[in-house]
Amino acid sequence: MRPTGTIRAAALICVLALSAVVSGRSQSRTQLFPPQELVLLEAPDREQWQKPDLIMDALRVGEGSVVADVGAGGGWFTVRLARRVGPNGVVYAQDVQATMLEAIGRRVQREGYLNVKPVRGEADDPKLPSGTLDAALIVDSYHEFPNPVALLSKLAASLKPGGRIGIVNFTKDGGGPGPPMSDRPDPQKVIDEAGRAGLRLVSRESFLDFQYMLIFGR
Repeated sequence: MRPTGTIRAAALICVLALSAVVSGRSQSRTQLFPPQELVLLEAPDREQWQKPDLIMDALRVGEGSVVADVGAGGGWFTVRLARRVGPNGVVYAQDVQATMLEAIGRRVQREGYLNVKPVRGEADDPKLPSGTLDAALIVDSYHEFPNPVALLSKLAASLKPGGRIGIVNFTKDGGGPGPPMSDRPDPQKVIDEAGRAGLRLVSRESFLDFQYMLIFGR
């Protein structure tokens, strides 16, 4: 049996390490999510509080849709979008980090999805084809954009007529899971920046427990 003092010391080290990660991530809006921490996005209860089916319903994602997962990370949402759109649809898994796209590539291969196309974007340009998307989804990565107006403007150009952009972020009320408060954009700030990018607010959804969802159109 490990001595009590040793256990307490180990616990303190873990707390300090976590605090350092959070502190480092909070210093800059453009701090990218570390690939080595992808496991944090795969919590077994995420399906319950993230409510991916309701998010996809709100964006009108269905069989045969062409959609983009912008800031896709490890592909948690990518594979759910791929399942929803089916073999006749397309999912562009977009990220600026090559290591994230490599992780997505392994994931879709392992899970057997042939309708996912990885896209290496840039900080202010998602590099998605013009006029092709029925919907685009940005989940908990908005705070990483150094120039959100430029990125949203280019993303808007990728929409088909009637296409939608959904932006999901954690609220600042402190409840539930999620990143530090500095990484939780104020919804009005997102609305203002989207407006400057030529987008209009279509709806603000209220079905999420710890997050807000804003839906925009051109």
